[in-house]
Amino acid sequence: MAIKWKSKIAIVVWVLLLSYGINGLFVGINKAGYYLNQNYFHTDQFDQTLNDFIDHLAMFEIGGITKEEAKKQITVSKEEIEEHRYRYGNLNEQITNIKEQYEGKIQDAISAHNDEVATIIKTERDQKIADITANFTSDDHVRQKIIKEKEAEVDQYFKELENYRQQYLTYKNSFKYYLKNNETGKVYTNLDLNDGSVSQIMNSKNMAFIENYKDLSIEGRYHNFGYVEGVDQLLNNNKLTFEGQIAVPKTSSQINSVLNEYYDYKRNQATYYIYCLVAILALILSAFLYKKTAVVRSLSFEKIELYYNRVPVDVRLIIFGVTLLATFGFHVQGHFLGYWVNIYQLLEGIFYQLFWCAVFLALTLVQGKLLVDRYKDRSHFKDDLKGALFIKMNEALKGAFLNRRVGTQAIIILAIVFAFGLGAAVVVVEPPFIVIYAPAFLVVGLPILIILLKRIGYFNQIVKNTSELASGNFEPDLPIVGKSVLAKLAGNINTLKYGVKASQKEQAKSERLKTELITNVSHDLRTPLTSIITYTELLKTPELSADERDSYIEIIDRKSKRLKVLIDDLFEASKMASGNIELIKEKVDLVQLLEQALAEYNEKMSESTLQFRISNPDKPIYAVVDGQKMWRVFDNIIGNILKYSLENTRVYISMNQVGDKVEISFKNIAKYELGGDVNELFERFKRGDASRQTEGSGLGLAIAKSIVDLHDGEMDIDVDGDLFKVTILLDVM
Repeated sequence: MAIKWKSKIAIVVWVLLLSYGINGLFVGINKAGYYLNQNYFHTDQFDQTLNDFIDHLAMFEIGGITKEEAKKQITVSKEEIEEHRYRYGNLNEQITNIKEQYEGKIQDAISAHNDEVATIIKTERDQKIADITANFTSDDHVRQKIIKEKEAEVDQYFKELENYRQQYLTYKNSFKYYLKNNETGKVYTNLDLNDGSVSQIMNSKNMAFIENYKDLSIEGRYHNFGYVEGVDQLLNNNKLTFEGQIAVPKTSSQINSVLNEYYDYKRNQATYYIYCLVAILALILSAFLYKKTAVVRSLSFEKIELYYNRVPVDVRLIIFGVTLLATFGFHVQGHFLGYWVNIYQLLEGIFYQLFWCAVFLALTLVQGKLLVDRYKDRSHFKDDLKGALFIKMNEALKGAFLNRRVGTQAIIILAIVFAFGLGAAVVVVEPPFIVIYAPAFLVVGLPILIILLKRIGYFNQIVKNTSELASGNFEPDLPIVGKSVLAKLAGNINTLKYGVKASQKEQAKSERLKTELITNVSHDLRTPLTSIITYTELLKTPELSADERDSYIEIIDRKSKRLKVLIDDLFEASKMASGNIELIKEKVDLVQLLEQALAEYNEKMSESTLQFRISNPDKPIYAVVDGQKMWRVFDNIIGNILKYSLENTRVYISMNQVGDKVEISFKNIAKYELGGDVNELFERFKRGDASRQTEGSGLGLAIAKSIVDLHDGEMDIDVDGDLFKVTILLDVM
């Protein structure tokens, strides 16, 4: 919706107040543990600083131990002697190792005829053997060696300790101390007692902080300066205790880091209280403005909502989460409280903080409102979830690995390409790596590049071939190169091409048969219908005799019955082809069923010149079929034999059981020449008599095959010259 400029200002002010209030609330909670102390000297930070100073003081001044004193305190235990003695094995093992180390050098010197060098090497070897032997014969010998090792460690420790001296001097300038050894009474201080007594100097008037000690122990404080084996335990056993005071002066002529931190804390503490108080007021004002300003409450984002909802839901949620975390991060921060020198720097820090807080808070609020408005109806979330980026990526990944070999090869190739790209960048930065990169590229990278280019070329060839195939142009077969997925794809495209050719051929055949069907239906229906119309007109003649009238009526009756047979057969064939027919299956003896069908035609068979040779088994053959429909199959085939068989020829009908199948065979010599595709005889209105002079409807074999198919059987036609054979296979019980 359109928002006026005054409303825009109100929204901006509200966001700024809310951002400032939330930031102040978070800063107040986050910094409370630090700034709610009485002063800097009650903070953990100062406690750590004070302890660091005491550690340094113990090490460099009041510890009372020097490097020489530390060396005097070195002791060697029996366990240390044994460990040193057997550190490299027993005596024999150590002597053997020494001899093996020097044997090669001695032999090289002898081979070079350098007897002097050989003698020197042998002397060095014998000295080491003597030293090792002494380790196993004298504890004192081993003890002296261990003491030397520990003295070296002490030297190293005190050498490294000097790295901390500058820090100690800095601390010494920041603190004032007066400590007395409880045992010896020795005093350690950096006070100028010429200015007065200790009590006159170490008091609240001169010192900002004073800590009194009665029994200050320095035991264990040396470990803060590093650990050297053999030295740490030696130094940290110092059990000296002290009494006295450690203080921080209120003023100092030198740089005093602790005093500076004290005043910085005091200043920042005041800033903290003011900032938090103003933040509370800002929260109150933002709540008041929200309540009193309708435009803030009714704020909508119709213009961006349409585009925002197009973003995948998981991406929206991730962006919202990142924005929310960034908002929280900026609102929690309060760095500006401790990093300002003057008021301008403080205001700059506050404005910088407030700007980013407001920006991210506004982004978070806008996204939150859009998400809430969108998903008030939970069905929207389910719908959006289907288009989530992670789901799409998961589906893409599954698709990439639908063929694992292809997915794996693609990942490997991408990894290699990435590795060589990264390697090229490394070579640019560090040219010496070309020694490794170049051979690797020649051995691995270049062959893979060549293979990749070949595969791309092969793929382009497949794309070109399929484009031509889609345009109806049958290109030569694609070459099958290797056993890759592309080779398999090429083979499938070749197979598909032949399938398309076969489909086109079948389509052309179907169109031809459809045309013939329309022509044949028109012819077969029109012929009797024309006769009926003609003789009906003749019956209207007044001078027509009774005999002629009876003759015409007889013709009309015959043609009507013929037309009825054609129409009934047509409907039945259509029902059979569509499968829209109910079978009443039962246990039927097929031998008896065939004999009944033959018996129906017994008179016509006797009147014909055909000689029937029937071969049926002696025992029944049972099958679960619709007896009436199966009788229709036999009836149609026998009727066709009587109509279309050559006169004075034999007809062979047989039935045999072969395993769990029964084979029923009908053979006859055709009266008409059977040309073309004999399988087309199964088509509707197809006749062996192309002139269509016989009484058949052309639907007999089509109906018979449909019935057999509905019984999950097989019906085939074979033609050998004029020999016409129909074979039926059915399941038996």
